[in-house]
Amino acid sequence: MEALTELCDLIAQNPDLFADKLAWICSRCPSAAALQPPSAGLGSVRVTRSHLNALIALARFLSKCSDVSAAASNVRSTLFEFLRAIPSVAFRLSFWPQSFSLDTISAFFSDLLRYLSTAADLSPAVGSELSLFFGNTVFSAAACTGDEIAIARVFLSAVAQSCPPIAAADGEMLVTCFLEQFVPEDDGLSSSGSENSMSWGSSTLSRGKVIEDDRDVVDDGSSEISSVQNGGSVGRRSSSGSNGGGGGGGPVAFQVESLEGLEKLEIAFRLVRQVLDRSGRIKADQLEHFHKVAAKQLKSLPAFLKIRKRDWKEQGPQLKARINRKLSCCQAAAELQTKGILSLDPDGKASKDALRRTLALLLDAAEACIISSWRKLKICEDLFSTLLYGISQITVSRGGQLLRVLLIPLKPLVLTTCAQEADMLGNNPGAMFVAVTKLSCEIVEFGWGKDRALVDTFIMGLAACIRERNDYEEQDGKEKHAIPAIQHNLIRLLADLSVTVNKWEVVDMILPLFIESLEEGDASSPCLLRLRLLDAVSHIACLGFEKSYRETVVLMTRSYLDKVKNVGNSEINSPSEAATERAETLPAGFLLVASRLTSTKLRVDYRHRLLSLCSDVGLACESNSGRSGADFLGPLLSAVAEICSDFDPATSIEPSLLKLFRNLWFYIVLFGLASPGQKNQFSTKGMPNSISIVGSAAASPLHAMTGSYTSIGQWFGAVQRIAQRTPPLVVSSVKWLEDELELNALHNAGGRRGSSNEKAAVGQKSVLSAALGCRVEVAAMTTISGVKATYLLAVTVLETIRFSCNGGILPASSTSNTSISAFSCVFDYLLTPNLMPAVFQCLKAIVYSAADVAVAWLEERLCDTGKEADIVDHVLSAHCCFLIRSMSQRDENIRDISVNLLTQFKEKFQQVLWNVSCLDALLFSVHNELPSAQVNDPALVAICRSVYQKIVREWITNALSYAPCTTQGLLQEFLCKLNGLQKTQHASDIVSLLSEIRICSGKNDCWSGIRTANIPAVIEASTAASGEKKKVSDGFILEVLSTAVVSATVKCNHAGEIAGMRRLYNNIGGFHLGMLGLGTGPPQSQGVSFNEILLAKFVQLLQQFVGTAEKGATVDKSLFRETCSQATALLLSQMASESRLKIEGFSQLLRLLCWCPAYISTPDAMETGIFIWTWLVSSEPSFGPLVLAELVDAWLWTIDTKRGLFASEMRYSGPAAKLRPHLIPGEPEPQPEKDIVEGLMAHKLWLGFFIDRFEVVRHDSMEQLLFFGRMLQETMKSPYHFSKHPAATGTFFTAILLGLKFCSCKSQSNLQNCKIGLHLLEDRVLRASLGWFACEPEWYESNDKGFAQSEAQSVSLVVHHLLNEKTDSVSTSSTDSSLKGKGCESELNNMTDLYHPVWGHMDDYASGREKRKQLLAMLCQHEADRLEVWSQPLNTKDNSSFRNKISSERWIEHAKIAFSVDPRIACCLTSRFPTNSYIIAEVTQLVQANIINLRTIPEALPFFVTPKSVEENSILLQQLPHWAACSITQALEFFTLPFKGHPRVMAYVLRVLESYPPERVTFFMPQLVQALRYDEGKLVEGYLLGAARRSNVFAHILIWHLQGESCVSESGKDGVVPMGNSFQAMLPVLRQKIIDGFSPEARDLFQREFDFFDKVTSISGVLYHLPKEERRAGIRRELEKISVEGDDLYLPTATNKLVRGILLDSGIPLQSAAKVPIMITFNVVDKYGDPNDVKPQACIFKVGDDCRQDVLALQVIYLLRDVFEAVGLNLYLFPYGVLPTGPERGIIEVVPNTRSRNQMGELTDGGLFEIFQQDYGPVGSPAFETAREMFMISSAGYAVASLLLQPKDRHNGNLLFDNKGRLVHIDFGFILETSPGGNMRFENADFKLSHEMTQLLDPSGTMKSDTWNQFVSLCVKGYLAGRRHMHGILTTVLLMVDSGLPCFSRGDPIGNLRKRFHPEMNEREAANFMIRTCMDAYNKWTTAGYDLIQYLQQGIEK
Repeated sequence: MEALTELCDLIAQNPDLFADKLAWICSRCPSAAALQPPSAGLGSVRVTRSHLNALIALARFLSKCSDVSAAASNVRSTLFEFLRAIPSVAFRLSFWPQSFSLDTISAFFSDLLRYLSTAADLSPAVGSELSLFFGNTVFSAAACTGDEIAIARVFLSAVAQSCPPIAAADGEMLVTCFLEQFVPEDDGLSSSGSENSMSWGSSTLSRGKVIEDDRDVVDDGSSEISSVQNGGSVGRRSSSGSNGGGGGGGPVAFQVESLEGLEKLEIAFRLVRQVLDRSGRIKADQLEHFHKVAAKQLKSLPAFLKIRKRDWKEQGPQLKARINRKLSCCQAAAELQTKGILSLDPDGKASKDALRRTLALLLDAAEACIISSWRKLKICEDLFSTLLYGISQITVSRGGQLLRVLLIPLKPLVLTTCAQEADMLGNNPGAMFVAVTKLSCEIVEFGWGKDRALVDTFIMGLAACIRERNDYEEQDGKEKHAIPAIQHNLIRLLADLSVTVNKWEVVDMILPLFIESLEEGDASSPCLLRLRLLDAVSHIACLGFEKSYRETVVLMTRSYLDKVKNVGNSEINSPSEAATERAETLPAGFLLVASRLTSTKLRVDYRHRLLSLCSDVGLACESNSGRSGADFLGPLLSAVAEICSDFDPATSIEPSLLKLFRNLWFYIVLFGLASPGQKNQFSTKGMPNSISIVGSAAASPLHAMTGSYTSIGQWFGAVQRIAQRTPPLVVSSVKWLEDELELNALHNAGGRRGSSNEKAAVGQKSVLSAALGCRVEVAAMTTISGVKATYLLAVTVLETIRFSCNGGILPASSTSNTSISAFSCVFDYLLTPNLMPAVFQCLKAIVYSAADVAVAWLEERLCDTGKEADIVDHVLSAHCCFLIRSMSQRDENIRDISVNLLTQFKEKFQQVLWNVSCLDALLFSVHNELPSAQVNDPALVAICRSVYQKIVREWITNALSYAPCTTQGLLQEFLCKLNGLQKTQHASDIVSLLSEIRICSGKNDCWSGIRTANIPAVIEASTAASGEKKKVSDGFILEVLSTAVVSATVKCNHAGEIAGMRRLYNNIGGFHLGMLGLGTGPPQSQGVSFNEILLAKFVQLLQQFVGTAEKGATVDKSLFRETCSQATALLLSQMASESRLKIEGFSQLLRLLCWCPAYISTPDAMETGIFIWTWLVSSEPSFGPLVLAELVDAWLWTIDTKRGLFASEMRYSGPAAKLRPHLIPGEPEPQPEKDIVEGLMAHKLWLGFFIDRFEVVRHDSMEQLLFFGRMLQETMKSPYHFSKHPAATGTFFTAILLGLKFCSCKSQSNLQNCKIGLHLLEDRVLRASLGWFACEPEWYESNDKGFAQSEAQSVSLVVHHLLNEKTDSVSTSSTDSSLKGKGCESELNNMTDLYHPVWGHMDDYASGREKRKQLLAMLCQHEADRLEVWSQPLNTKDNSSFRNKISSERWIEHAKIAFSVDPRIACCLTSRFPTNSYIIAEVTQLVQANIINLRTIPEALPFFVTPKSVEENSILLQQLPHWAACSITQALEFFTLPFKGHPRVMAYVLRVLESYPPERVTFFMPQLVQALRYDEGKLVEGYLLGAARRSNVFAHILIWHLQGESCVSESGKDGVVPMGNSFQAMLPVLRQKIIDGFSPEARDLFQREFDFFDKVTSISGVLYHLPKEERRAGIRRELEKISVEGDDLYLPTATNKLVRGILLDSGIPLQSAAKVPIMITFNVVDKYGDPNDVKPQACIFKVGDDCRQDVLALQVIYLLRDVFEAVGLNLYLFPYGVLPTGPERGIIEVVPNTRSRNQMGELTDGGLFEIFQQDYGPVGSPAFETAREMFMISSAGYAVASLLLQPKDRHNGNLLFDNKGRLVHIDFGFILETSPGGNMRFENADFKLSHEMTQLLDPSGTMKSDTWNQFVSLCVKGYLAGRRHMHGILTTVLLMVDSGLPCFSRGDPIGNLRKRFHPEMNEREAANFMIRTCMDAYNKWTTAGYDLIQYLQQGIEK
């Protein structure tokens, strides 16, 4: 219910905004079915507790909201429907929840009707609607009978307490009903002697006699009540009534009433009163009838109350119920009687008589209550208060006509009350006394202007009762008795009367009597009466009447001083009262006067008097050697603190008052009152806990910091308050102390010290030295006397306490809200002229001690939040600003102290660097006008300015190094302020300072070490915050000045736009909304806020941007930036204006400004976001928590929606997704439409801003730290929700770094209570960071040149943090050891054999945690080294030597830890360290031991599916049927001979292949065909047949490859490995099986496809016998015979290209020895593209040539191309299509738009360099440089491919160049170990890089040009990318070993291919190898020699 109540209160503040929530609450109310009367045979529907709670909530909402909107109308209809249904359903118990009792139902009705009554008063509409039907509802309740009557009564009782409006007609009807139902017919109409009356002896009473005297009556509390004794003047009125008076001795007649009858009467009385209130119309006779009934009840009250407890038969709860019911009924009767009598005609005689009778009746009833034995009951007290209220109302109702009638009996009533309240001697008066006091005050105040004499008589009559007692005691010579309670209570009553009436005439009547009693009467000696009188006169003194004030204060002061002087005598005679007077009563009186005195003049006088009293008390205590002065001075301190609470210590002060303050502190120190008691409330460095001076026997200790009295601590709070208001104790004198004799007189009063002064002086100096933290040695104080030492100690104590209170901020004065640092006070001491050196040293030490206290105070409150945190920030700012201003002081010592203290504050509280006030004070002080005394001293001015400039430079540089974004924002804001102030000279000084400051992307000379600004993400964010458009790259420099000026100008312009529009709006009186595109309407007046109009517009625009981004469209970044900037300017302009609106009004705009960049999620949008967020938090620091809260929510939203860094789906993983399934396990998925890298870069920028803000708030705002904690908890919650894209590396590790930096805050004082949570968060961070290494290491190339470097640096910073944290582990462990007492030690470091929420089961938490950190550091270091190689591939220095330092045991431990965290991490360790035998062996063992848990990890296959396990038929292979699918290449590896076709392995392989579409497997068709050689179980054949049935393309390609395999003779040639007859025999059989399995449609396509290309291929055989000159014509003739049958024929080399026709003239016969290959061009269309887009595609048809080796080479090139594209490398490879279609027959796809280098040479004599100039223009032209770049990227791509494949015969006929300048290699007849010329391997360069090529790639010819370096870099990166997929490439080649291809005819081709990958090398070594390879190939002579040979032999141009 509490939550529902809070929700309703929130809705009531803005109903329209939360209309949906209101509708939800309405829906939870009882349904229409529940409110229907039960039908015959069916019971009513029972409501639930939630239904009733919803009704209460709606009623509460109505009571708080008068809105008449549609939502509120729905609420009213729901509630009113229930109210109407109450009579028909709610009076049945079956309607309510079963657990509801009558009390619970009563509470429900009471709450409901109370809220509705309030709502009716608040809204006339609600009241009017309620009045229409509520009367009938009440009438129905009153008329209920039977079972329904109980709940009906409960309802009526609730109505009686809170009644909604009732119509007038309904009111009359209800009163009639009440008379009939609740009032007996004879009640009120018969007299007391009726036949129904009975005597007490006949019925309910056990005794037949009523004792008149009630002295012996015992009340319910068993306390004896006695009447007034000893002749007291209390008179008693005789009760009158039908029962007889109370003075008779016979039995009293009393009518016995039933409890039910009393309950009915009470309800009737209250309901009639409510009807009178709500309708105001009741018939006179009905009202008269009720008056008589009520009067009868009141008349019976005195007799009822006289009956004693023992006279009742009923006892216990029954008796209590009867008493409560009777008194409650009488209370309702009194209320009705009062209400009814006041409604009568005021002028009628009958009305006046009725008033008199009623007044007398109420007085009798009141007197009966006060003398009753039941008066302690709460109901009796309430009845008494009601009666007195009625008396008051009746008395004042007729203009005071009854005043005289009342005052006569009022005095006895007052005296009786005072006499009966005997236990009021304490401080808490009884309820009856409070009521009678209130009545007396009201009557006196009313009668003061009516009948002054009568009132005076009444007051004097009461006062005289005190004198009567005094006179009686004076006349009686006997022993005095205890003063009765009546006098004590009368004194209190008269004092309260004086205070309430607040008239000096009343005071003058009462106060003299009090003073006289104090000075001459009973109260002149210590007693309780004196204490009461002193308390009374102190209350009277507070009224501020000057005469009474002075008399009272003089009396109190004299009394206290007398008590101090005569303390021994007075406390012996009356120890209790005298001690109470001195220690409690008088100090309380002084405090009361100090707190309530309001007159400024009197407060000044009182302050002087109290301080003088303190001096006198101190002097008297020094003269009196018997007691400690603390006991006498201490009680006065609270009053002194209060009277000084409005004193401004910063103002000038009179010397006399200053001396009084000095004396006060002298004695505070002397008496040890500066001690906080048992608990030290302030701590300073080196401050002693207990100091005492040992002197002679007569000497007493000097308690400087801690006294010897345990009670002293109770006054320390007052001492602290006094310290805050005490002015500096600076005595303005040439001699520094005006008169040392004054202090000597204070210290040595009466010659107490005697001969011990010298020893005491030494002791005082020791205390002073200790109090100053030993900054000044005792030996250095030789020139300081003992009294001066005491004075300095007083100053020390004062300033220490001042700084311990509120952090050292002086209390604000009434005239100014500016906070003043208490350093202004301590610096005043230093400014005193003519100080002795020793004194100056002490005062200087006081300054530093005070600063230590301020630092300690601030450190203790770093964990505060909310307003308390603002106070801490405010205090720190005030101190630093004062110190900044003090740096211009003339005194060099003060300047040095200011600089030192400012430096101390900067080091302790880093957040001050970004404090706006401090930065403004510092920057404005650079050119502030110096004081006039210094202007005439140019040298001094130059020194001061130099100091400021140095501090400013260090300040800004330091701030930039930690938070460059925020710092730049603050500098921009400062420049905006300068622009507004138009201070030209000032601006020039700032410009000269800022021009020297810049931020670099690499190492910064401005600061040492690694700081936040070294983080790449922070640098990029700071660039965005500066408004700079440059991209951050290596060597990037951000000029702070230029960017700050530009951005400040932009901000000022936007602010000016808003201000200009606002002025225009105000001048023209508004404009149409249509002008802003917000609709049409009349012109808006100024009352319709200009802000609302612009707000609506900006909200609309920002929402449009969000909608555009959500649709996937591109957002106009310029428009978005301008809109956001203008919206920010609007927001800030409203915060700065005088009519500042609440931030809630702009919450939607602020939220959109924070969320829009997250929605758009592009780098440009995020840069805009960072710019405006920095603008917001810099211009208005109060926005900091709001902006951060919204940004954290937006960040968490990106986690939920899987955006950017959290796009964890496989399709967002970059290369891993693009290389599926050939090289990476998994089914390929469609690539996302939006570039994932954009989202990653946006997140990286975002993280940079977060880190910047974290550095700003980490030491300051606990609230914002909690926001960061929430963000990081959710971010690190799961290690699996991060993107695995390699481009996310820098972003991911930046997030990890933020998490680690946040966790490192556990040593900060403001997070001491969060250590357990921080340890858990750190574990989550470690787990998430280790999770990154659960994937294979990938590469990624970006177009941004600095991207790779920033990625490497991001990881390096994590390594740096981890390593530095390891070096600090000793100090950390020592710090954590302090937690043992709190249980943290056992919970963290000693956690063993437990289940951890992050790590699971643990044996040893501390040891495991350290091992995981070591593993993470090693992996991060490896990743950083790896990325460093990628970012700087030409840097030959190897920094990865750390691996050589790791022992074998450590490697094994790393593998174990990795496996325990995630087995995938362990598996990937082998990829990172492929030649590390320790890791491989350990991971193999771990995998095999835990194999059942690893079924979902395909990467674990190689660790248990090994040739050895196959040989042994290991039981581990039984897991293969359940294993996850691996990649195709990994699966094909198991087809090789070492695995011997094991059935389980083969079954797994085929299951993997079948899990992928046949079209994906078609690429590896040559390898699948070779697998048939060892297919003893026909498993491969079965797969091929099945895949062929599923895919026609797969079937066709398979058939062509089967036909191609039959082309090689059994004997082979050139050493080809012979093939078995079984394989050859299998091929045609398998081919026929495939054909037989075709469906009719598939067979038709097969026949048409194969017939068409067989005909084309056969043309070559026809041409063989024709002369060369006739062959082209012969081709045309043959082509004319061939027709394209159908539109579904496709090119075999490119199955996505459909053939639409043959270009008949395109047939060309090609040169070939003994062969006639032909080239024919087809018209083709893309199968998945535009069917009308017909393009030519040429193909070469060969007969007599084996194309299978070309297929293998191009497969490798194809895989490399995919790898390069996936990684993002700009390398070009063109794996053209080649397909063997029969025995030594094949089709080769022609590379389009190309010509061979040989053809190019035939047309010109120049080399490539000259040819490129001819084709593309001169060197340096865009076309030439573009062509050069195309040549470079293609040359680099083929360099990598050539290195691996080792293709030979690279003459210029086999090198093609397309029309863009790209190189393409063709003809791979010699690869791997084969070469022309009988394998003479003349071409020994790894790839061809001839002289003409180097001319293009290296214009300088020295291998130092940029283009050469770029070429080599591309080669290195391509080689590194290819190495990543070495196993896939090796498998592809390995499966062809037994194919009989020439490339496998010699040597060890597979072994050498593996060696060329160099798996034993790390990345840097591999890069260096590739660099050497490029240098070796550079213009190698063998390359040129081979070209020459080909030119001479074949005529191929060289």
